[in-house]
Amino acid sequence: MKSTIYYGPRDVRVEERPIPEPQTPEDAVIRVVRTCVCGSDLWPYRSKDVNTPGTPIGHESIGVVTQVGADVTVAAVGDFVIVPFPISCGECAACKAGFESSCLNGGYFGGGAEGEGCQSEYLRVPHANGTIVNVSQALAAGDIPGAPASSKAFSDEMLADLLTLSDVMGTGYHAAVSAEVTSGYTAVVFGDGAVGLCGVLSAKLLGASRIIAMSRHENRAAIAREFGATDIVPERGDDAVARVMELTGAGADAVLECVGSAQSFDTALKVGRPGAVIGRVGLPHGVQLPAEATFYRNIGIKGGPAPVRTYARQRLLREVLSGNIHPGRVFTNTYTIDEVPQAYADMDARRVIKALVTVSEV
Repeated sequence: MKSTIYYGPRDVRVEERPIPEPQTPEDAVIRVVRTCVCGSDLWPYRSKDVNTPGTPIGHESIGVVTQVGADVTVAAVGDFVIVPFPISCGECAACKAGFESSCLNGGYFGGGAEGEGCQSEYLRVPHANGTIVNVSQALAAGDIPGAPASSKAFSDEMLADLLTLSDVMGTGYHAAVSAEVTSGYTAVVFGDGAVGLCGVLSAKLLGASRIIAMSRHENRAAIAREFGATDIVPERGDDAVARVMELTGAGADAVLECVGSAQSFDTALKVGRPGAVIGRVGLPHGVQLPAEATFYRNIGIKGGPAPVRTYARQRLLREVLSGNIHPGRVFTNTYTIDEVPQAYADMDARRVIKALVTVSEV
């Protein structure tokens, strides 16, 4: 099979690797239908984080189950499934609390503990019962108005929407949930990449009446408006703080930090009203949390790696299958598996917001 392999900064290659087999009774294997390149994949690509050379990369995929271990009950051969980016056992305290992205026995796809890369034609899924989201099973229940009859009826648009549930839509939703967005709130969203745009969509889904998107790129701002942004703020640093205060008076009710940079987080600390909560999902790089910046204004900080499986099963899968939301709009160009290195280069140069990779068909 073809698999994307990380070798070093700006060096990813598509190579032939053996098709994986179940290694334990808890494993499943899927034929990947769609995968993608994530903004967080660019950290090792740009050498900000270092993966081990020769490591399969990629952590988002959807596909069809081809093999299951003897203990797998979540899916059968032929089922269409989402593979969330966290590998989770489903049995530990973290998983049972709905925070499977912090699983005590798991890891992450794409260079994590298991070393499985989703930007491949086939993928081994460890701890399948605690990791996979079974879309075929949800369709068979027949209780989602407007849903396709089966996965064979999925359009390209639906496949793109479903792929976002493996990470970016669930991560944007985690930012909004962590920030405690509720009906009537004003929310500020930092980040105009795929996660930030999905944060805008999630704030709208949770009832925010005003959503301020921090963006200086018109193509990204256009999607933010489509997703529910009422205001676009292109300024950065102190100028951004002044502009948000001009728009809100005392500051926003909720702040979604979807970048992870020191500047973004520093600005996020300053734009919430007293008592606001910052929902942080941007992978932190160089971020420091000064105690006084939060203490005297009663600012809360929540978030981390998103429990996207929990969110998909609770709400987001139904929203996508019924056609209520279209988070797949964040994909602005499509590539084949052979073109994945070009997809990385295009995302690195900000020529695309998020790169969709067509691997096979349902």
